[in-house]
Amino acid sequence: MRETALERFLRYVKINTQSNESAETTPSSQGQFELANLLVNELKELGLTDAEVDEHCYVMATIPSNIPENHPAQGRVPNIAFLAHLDTSPEVSGENVNPQVIENYDGSDIVLPADPSVVIRVEENPNLKKCVGHTIVTTDGTTLLGADNKAGIAAIMTMADYLVSNPQILHGNIRICFTPDEEIGNGTKFLDIQKLNVKYAYTVDGDLPGELNKETFSADQATISIVGRDIHPGTAKGIMINSIRIAADLIARLPKDMAPETTEGYEPYIHPYTIEGGVGKTTIKLLLRDFRTPGLEEQKQLLQKIIDEVRAFYPKAEITLETKFQYRNMLDHLEKVPEVLDNLWEAAVRSGVEPYWKPIRGGTDGSRLTEMGVPTPNIYTGGNNFHSKTEWLSVDFLNKTVETLVNLVQVWVEKS
Repeated sequence: MRETALERFLRYVKINTQSNESAETTPSSQGQFELANLLVNELKELGLTDAEVDEHCYVMATIPSNIPENHPAQGRVPNIAFLAHLDTSPEVSGENVNPQVIENYDGSDIVLPADPSVVIRVEENPNLKKCVGHTIVTTDGTTLLGADNKAGIAAIMTMADYLVSNPQILHGNIRICFTPDEEIGNGTKFLDIQKLNVKYAYTVDGDLPGELNKETFSADQATISIVGRDIHPGTAKGIMINSIRIAADLIARLPKDMAPETTEGYEPYIHPYTIEGGVGKTTIKLLLRDFRTPGLEEQKQLLQKIIDEVRAFYPKAEITLETKFQYRNMLDHLEKVPEVLDNLWEAAVRSGVEPYWKPIRGGTDGSRLTEMGVPTPNIYTGGNNFHSKTEWLSVDFLNKTVETLVNLVQVWVEKS
């Protein structure tokens, strides 16, 4: 190969691709175009002549099939795609990422150099115990790392390099696709499925090796808008309607046992993740998540009930609830095509990991892709603590991801 996955990863994370939820364009940030154009150039350098990026920042390229005409699998291997997203979370800054590479990790807490108050604690990160002796990448403590999902991009790019460099490894047509704005729910908004032209796909956007994902939350976003009345506090009696107090009352009434910090496994949650405004107007944005799609409607009804209760105390305030579709659980569709799951499982086994299916307490582009008719389970990347300053990546596990992808394309040939 021309470059290692680590070398690629360190280059990609230094480009700020943080998405912007308030933007009205796709992509929502110009940094995503910067990374997309870099990737197109690198794909062309690998020999993928059709590599391109469109006006909405979708990168596509093809590794053409090299199956001989007389091979039993000729004409039988479906086109498959590997996807990762360009953007990083809007929740934590992605500007001026300064990655720290720790070789031969000793298993202790990791104090981040630019802000010693930010510590990756083993007690809070039990997966670190699996990484003693590994090469670990962290931030300096002032930004997120961007392993979500630049680790996935690095893995796919390294796989492409490896397959091009080793033509004796047989594979069908492999499509590579990098998407914008996944973190704000728009990863497939302008994706041309006909142009992608695959029967199955895999997102490379997961955690540690072994964990495979075939089900996600069903997800909506809720926005509560509160309009009060502002006036000088010295003459406010009987006139002021403080929307901040109303927002506090609403949030205080949310069920404590339906929060991200109090739930796990298949338990649903309602998560107020941003609040903006002042006395006259305040807006609360919430994530609604449930593995049962009907549970989203139950959450909306619960929010409306809370609003009605609070409105009784502030009858002159205007309180409205709006919800927006985000994505749905992909499990029902994926179980109808067991080959896409079985082949992934086999590839993981061949890579020397012990695979298991775990529900994603989140979503991937695969959720929407599966709805759109392209069954798309998710593959691990080797990272943890996404969307935070304590995000970290095991390079050893990232390399295991590359190995899994290479094995997977071979399994498709053998099973076909």
